[in-house]
Amino acid sequence: MANKDRTEGGPVIIKKYANRRLYNTSSSSYITLDDLAAMVREEVDFQVLDAKSGNDITHSILTQIIMEEEANGEHMLPVSFLRQLIGMYGNSMQAMMPPYLEASMANFQSNRETMRDAFKTNMAPEVFARMAETNMAMFQAAAAAFMPGAKQSPAAAAGTDSAGRDDIDALRAQMAEMQRKLDKLGE
Repeated sequence: MANKDRTEGGPVIIKKYANRRLYNTSSSSYITLDDLAAMVREEVDFQVLDAKSGNDITHSILTQIIMEEEANGEHMLPVSFLRQLIGMYGNSMQAMMPPYLEASMANFQSNRETMRDAFKTNMAPEVFARMAETNMAMFQAAAAAFMPGAKQSPAAAAGTDSAGRDDIDALRAQMAEMQRKLDKLGE
């Protein structure tokens, strides 16, 4: 949907008709608010126009998407935030809020990307493999304790006590390093 819906260099034009139907002029199809939400998540640029007047109603449609997400149990906006936001309407600070909120969201996105990169760097596949092996050894040891006749894996039979402890110590060290990096990101 992302690239084929783009018009020549501009945003995808969505027309909203009086019957509340939304029409994607690029794909020549009717769409829903859920489709528009998906387009937002896919970072597809679009503009919603009132079919009769030609007025840009993108803002109110995006607000409607947020309202539907909130109504469907996907509460992201705390009540205290909503109250404060409503209180800003008509306030002398109202003009400052849009750029402030945009900057705050950009900062949040940047921090999210930094954390995602840190996790990718520190949580390589071999780390997950070692964690899975340790978990399996612990599970087998627990099973052997509760079911005396159960067979142990060759690794468990060979004495994973010291190897398991070494793995656990290594995992603890990795977790401590990750915590240190996360604390550093939070500063």
